[in-house]
Amino acid sequence: MTSVLVVDDQMLIRAGLTALLRAAPGFDVAGEAADGQEAVDRARELRPDVVLMDLRLPEVSGVTATERILAERPEARVLALTTFDLDEYVYAALRAGASGFLLKETPADQLLAAVRVVAGGEVLYGPTVVRRLVETYTRAGAACEAKELTLLTARETQVLRLVGRGRDNAGIAGELVVSEATVKTHLHRVMTKLGLSSRAQAVVVAYETGLVTPRRLDGPRPPD
Repeated sequence: MTSVLVVDDQMLIRAGLTALLRAAPGFDVAGEAADGQEAVDRARELRPDVVLMDLRLPEVSGVTATERILAERPEARVLALTTFDLDEYVYAALRAGASGFLLKETPADQLLAAVRVVAGGEVLYGPTVVRRLVETYTRAGAACEAKELTLLTARETQVLRLVGRGRDNAGIAGELVVSEATVKTHLHRVMTKLGLSSRAQAVVVAYETGLVTPRRLDGPRPPD
């Protein structure tokens, strides 16, 4: 059974999500929360596998709640709910370590499938979506002081750069002429050294530290 904490400030949406999950096999609704602070408290108390998190919450935002929950329990999975896919809140949630995001209009069967995906340790978004978000909202150099890239070896830096460019492990292995297992090892070391919990966070860091240059809407993409 996958335990899920449902977080949304609108009672009807919470009730609908809760009913959907309870009716589906393999899910257990651990509890509900109506704001960010309650989400943090309930996650600490209930230790759910997945937190279904509305990002726009009163008082404490869903982004801040995501940061606090993952700081306490890095193994937890947060699946963000949003109204718009190209949204600064979604970008912030990726930076905070969310394992994926869904539009609130997502059909029920896709939502259930998404919860299963992130519960299994996978990420829900493709590299194209992440790149589009990052290229829209990133501020070059914003994370330089926070992320010590000097801790990385030359090969680990190469891997991080290619992750930022949207390559999957197979693509990176082919470009560097190494095995996928070697790529996974390097990426694991990158994430450990930089304190990252998701591949999307690695993409964000690659852009914000200048390893990859964002494409701007008013001109061609410069070489990266």
